[in-house]
Amino acid sequence: MPSFDIVNKVDAQLLDNAINVARKEILNRFDFNGSKSSIDLDKKAMLVHIVSENDMRMEAITDAIRSRMIKQKLNPLCLDFGKEHYGSGNMIKKDVKIKEGIDKEVAKKIIKDIKDSKLKVQAQIMDDQVRVTAKKIDDLQAVISMMRSGNYEIPLQFVNMK
Repeated sequence: MPSFDIVNKVDAQLLDNAINVARKEILNRFDFNGSKSSIDLDKKAMLVHIVSENDMRMEAITDAIRSRMIKQKLNPLCLDFGKEHYGSGNMIKKDVKIKEGIDKEVAKKIIKDIKDSKLKVQAQIMDDQVRVTAKKIDDLQAVISMMRSGNYEIPLQFVNMK
């Protein structure tokens, strides 16, 4: 039976490239001249550490990261911008989480939408992904087009089409 998987994965190399280009862009900007701002990527924990002096510079850094991710063909929806932490002095620190995998609530919403479509497909949750199987490839393609038009607040990729 034909099947495919719905996943949420971020290519670590493309993410690293986007962060490095954003770092270079920020260091070369005139309004960041003499700034103590920094951007660091922790690949193991999938976190981006941002440190800056004020809110304006923090916003400029996050905008640069978003734009570089778009140019690297990465969806910025995978970034989880948490709260800012005000450290000692006038420094602001922000840890941005990279969301990977599909959590249970989103997976249940995906399966509910697939069942409500009345297509002859079966969907099941497998760890942090959703597997969809059907007898016809046309039904699977209809599910993919329906998922692309849906709003699930995470970027979805469709892999392992068999």
